[in-house]
Amino acid sequence: MNKIISVLFSGAVLASCAATPYPAVSAEQPNILILGEDADRDTIPRNNRIFKRVLNAISNQLSDEGFNVFDETAVTLDNFVQGRDRRTAVEIIDIAKSIKHPPIDVGVIFTIYSQHKKLTYTAKINTRIVGRLLDIKSGQRLGSFEVKMPEVQNVPRDCDRECLLESVGKQSRELGQDLGAVLTKKLSHLTPGRSKNAHDNHALPTAYTLVFDGFKPEDITEIEEYIVAFRGYQVHRPIRTSQRHAEYWYNSSTTSARLNRNLRKMLEYIGIDGRLTFSGNKFVVEKITLRKN
Repeated sequence: MNKIISVLFSGAVLASCAATPYPAVSAEQPNILILGEDADRDTIPRNNRIFKRVLNAISNQLSDEGFNVFDETAVTLDNFVQGRDRRTAVEIIDIAKSIKHPPIDVGVIFTIYSQHKKLTYTAKINTRIVGRLLDIKSGQRLGSFEVKMPEVQNVPRDCDRECLLESVGKQSRELGQDLGAVLTKKLSHLTPGRSKNAHDNHALPTAYTLVFDGFKPEDITEIEEYIVAFRGYQVHRPIRTSQRHAEYWYNSSTTSARLNRNLRKMLEYIGIDGRLTFSGNKFVVEKITLRKN
């Protein structure tokens, strides 16, 4: 009984200590990257002015609501080939995962479809945009979306390329603005910490991988009692365990900085020397062992 009380007390102290050093300022916002998926030849390519109008419209809506939106060219300038189009989902997701400065939390992945149909007396155009919100770290889908014009639009039958670009571009810009508004609502719903208790929570619930290497089973039992007491904890699942190794899938609304601090403080509380490393969404804690006298 004393052991249980001691553990619970220590966990409560650890959780409260983790909350004190941070001022009550706005929540840590997710870093957002807007990406166009244009591998399908029936879609508007990335190097087209229509694509750029949609991209700017979405970006402006999210930025105006206070979200951190980063320019893909700016954050990939040094290490990636620029100007590529007709990119698959595999390529753009790999790019988003590879960006470390800043780390990307959410990918807004969209595709633009446009139809141009000639009749004997006129021509008609129609545009729609489909896409999804993706948690880049965990791969979890956070929502999907589709916006389209309520009805087709007539254009002159002899409408040339420049005429089509302007007509479809106007439609796409309107849809991009609507899409940005939809995304803002979806992301705001997923980030309850934006409006209250902002200093306690991450702006977006995040899945981390926690790895404990070199720890005995009794050490892991004690560690589990601490990680469920951390502020922001939601749920955890064992991925792989053995006599000296344990891995967990750990969902939390806390920031990576706070979780890093909590893990270091936990090692201090249980009196174990360890090496803590972090990359992407993975924390690795390695126990430092000493030879017995």
